[in-house]
Amino acid sequence: MTDMSLLIRLAEEDDDEFILAQVPRFVDFTLPPWRRRHECIEGIRNDLRHHLEDQPANSYLFVAEDADGERAGFIHLQRTADFFTGRSNCHISDIAVAPRHEDRGVGKALLAHAEAWARDHQCQLVTLAVFPGNERARALYETSGYLPDLLRLAKPVR
Repeated sequence: MTDMSLLIRLAEEDDDEFILAQVPRFVDFTLPPWRRRHECIEGIRNDLRHHLEDQPANSYLFVAEDADGERAGFIHLQRTADFFTGRSNCHISDIAVAPRHEDRGVGKALLAHAEAWARDHQCQLVTLAVFPGNERARALYETSGYLPDLLRLAKPVR
């Protein structure tokens, strides 16, 4: 892994294309058999487009730039209420690193940014969801100290 100097800033309107171009990264691994790659891509793209265009309250998109100003990745945070305690949580809705910036610490830096943001906003937990087949992301999350909280199971109804 190479250390790189990154600027992590709030996303601006001219970042939309970059953010949406990263959507295929969210399904670049083995999906559960009942999930269709194109449906996942469309659903994620539509959700991100909604957050980019409508800018709902408690939704924050940040972009990481390298020292040359090239976009290296993004993270989408949502402030949520914990189901059990009602306290504020920070949910990482989306996180992606552009392919040419992999293995340079961008994902780790984006996670650290989320954690600092959560502390600054008095959040109890930082949460995220990940597909079981996304082993690369799961390894990053686990080495960064993320542990299972709730396990969501699914069964197709035929």
